[in-house]
Amino acid sequence: MALNFKIKTIVVICLIFLGGISFTKAQIYNGDEFKTGADQPELYLKLLKDKNVAVVTNQTGIVTKKTYVNVPRNNGTGGAKGIETDKKSIVDFLVENKIKVKTIFAPEHGFRGDADAGEKVKNGIDIKTGIPTVSLYGANKKPKPEQLKGIDVIVFDIQDVGVRFYTYISTLTYIMEAAAQNDIEVIVLDRPNPHDGYTDGPILKKKWESFVGMHEVPVVYGLTIAEYGKMINGQKWLAKGLQAKYTVIPMQNYHKKKRYGVSDKPSPNLPNDLAINLYPSLCFFEGTQVSVGRGTPLPFQIYGSPWTKNLPYQFTPMPSFGAKDPFLNGQICYGENLSGRKPDLRKLDISWLLKSYSNYKNPQQNFFLTNLFFDKLAGSDEFRNQIIAKKSEKEIRSSWEKDLRDYEVIRKKYVIYKD
Repeated sequence: MALNFKIKTIVVICLIFLGGISFTKAQIYNGDEFKTGADQPELYLKLLKDKNVAVVTNQTGIVTKKTYVNVPRNNGTGGAKGIETDKKSIVDFLVENKIKVKTIFAPEHGFRGDADAGEKVKNGIDIKTGIPTVSLYGANKKPKPEQLKGIDVIVFDIQDVGVRFYTYISTLTYIMEAAAQNDIEVIVLDRPNPHDGYTDGPILKKKWESFVGMHEVPVVYGLTIAEYGKMINGQKWLAKGLQAKYTVIPMQNYHKKKRYGVSDKPSPNLPNDLAINLYPSLCFFEGTQVSVGRGTPLPFQIYGSPWTKNLPYQFTPMPSFGAKDPFLNGQICYGENLSGRKPDLRKLDISWLLKSYSNYKNPQQNFFLTNLFFDKLAGSDEFRNQIIAKKSEKEIRSSWEKDLRDYEVIRKKYVIYKD
């Protein structure tokens, strides 16, 4: 395959110089092209034929169909092959292929991905297909037996972001648990992890388990969503040590240290690659009196509060799509604008958190929210206490090292792709 790829590359280069081909790099067919699990229907349609199927997905569950076409040379004659793409929802694709989809389960933010963080999403009917939709957020995080009655297979296709407190891995956990209890197979169509190839942050302690952190893993855990499901099964993290019937549809030509674009924004306040890249570092602010820019054009790309006036950037959160009542609504906040950065951060950056704490001036309110949501995000109270004690970034990071080494031993058991 490597030789064929080299030959194709040489041919294309020769054609460019000799024939003056006019096409972009993205249009050149690469024999080693990357594909998501969803983009390889030949691997999973046969597993779903004549079965009653439930699908767990949202707006990121996209199937991309590539059509190869002739790209004309500048002189109008035939040229090299390029591609055209057609994108559609995994649900629409399965229905078109005569798969019997009986139920759509939607995670936080809903099937169409337009609900606020934490907002209750109602059950209903998908207008396009007429298929019932069931929310897996709020009181009903885990499918009930009656919601799974008659279902043979659950297909899970959601773009995750590879961070412990992003709740799609919690939804996968409950899906696998309900499937194991009802003798139903789970098939995960794998997608890239935007934070793959490294691990970082404090490990969650069991006492602090919640929907924003169900397992004893670091903030950045270095596994794709399908690999994470393998770890859930292998470590017997489901109730009573159950294990689900679990099938992975792996990606093609995926490398863990490479970065791939996502099919759609994973949630309303992660609108681009930079916001996703900064999310594991900035989300800790959600447990403090500091805004991360919800209700502005730059969510998870800025931070600030009315009580950090020594910091240079100013913004005012206002109601907007995905932030109907943003934190610090209508108040002038002082902080930093990180939107000019490249999305290439490959570790947690806690300097912004420490800087905000040292500049925080409000004698009426503590820096941390009184519900101590920060501890749930961090996975214990240790990180908060280190900040209060004014430990240095180096001291805090060194306290994570042993736990990260121990976790790495576990993680490696479940890796599918090249590190």
